[in-house]
Amino acid sequence: MNEPTTPDHYFSAEPASAAERRQLRVFLAGQELIVETAAGVFCPDRVDMGTAVLLAEAPAPPPVGNLLDLGSGWGPIALSLGLRSPGATIWAVDVNQRALALARDNAKRLGINDFHAVTPDEVPADIRFDAIWSNPPIRVGKSALHEMLLTWMPRLEVDGTAYLVVQKNLGADSLQHWLADHLEAMEPAAFTVARHTTGKGFRVLAVHRKT
Repeated sequence: MNEPTTPDHYFSAEPASAAERRQLRVFLAGQELIVETAAGVFCPDRVDMGTAVLLAEAPAPPPVGNLLDLGSGWGPIALSLGLRSPGATIWAVDVNQRALALARDNAKRLGINDFHAVTPDEVPADIRFDAIWSNPPIRVGKSALHEMLLTWMPRLEVDGTAYLVVQKNLGADSLQHWLADHLEAMEPAAFTVARHTTGKGFRVLAVHRKT
């Protein structure tokens, strides 16, 4: 008897499900676009509500510099950054190889040239980010989520801001306080962590690097 298969998670490095791609019509950066998605990645059939809230509520991204989408999936945030800031360098970071391939190909399809879809280990250690936008993978578990945030938030440039969208009933408020406390312990007086806005059951948190 075959052992039962384990379902893919969007944070699987190598999804086991069929990689058949399909086209999806989406609205990003004020445009109606056609992108490709596939099973085994986060929210393959639409732009999920949290991402939509972040894209609607975050201020305009910096026009130049290094802009990071942390946990990019097939790329709705990273693609929006690239379309809105064509002079910037876009980093789409994920552990899911299928998601990275989709993001990379979607960027090419949309004419976004300075676009890097890579795993966390492939980002050069000396790169600092002028902005970070993220719909972080809450369901990966607190330990992994906390490690991820404490790894990447300190890589903000001075005066850079990270915007994180988190569902209220999945601990947005407690995450805000936890992140403020731990960033303060790591680098005293270097960061502020605040609620930027609330919409449709989500908080958008703003992490600003002061020094």
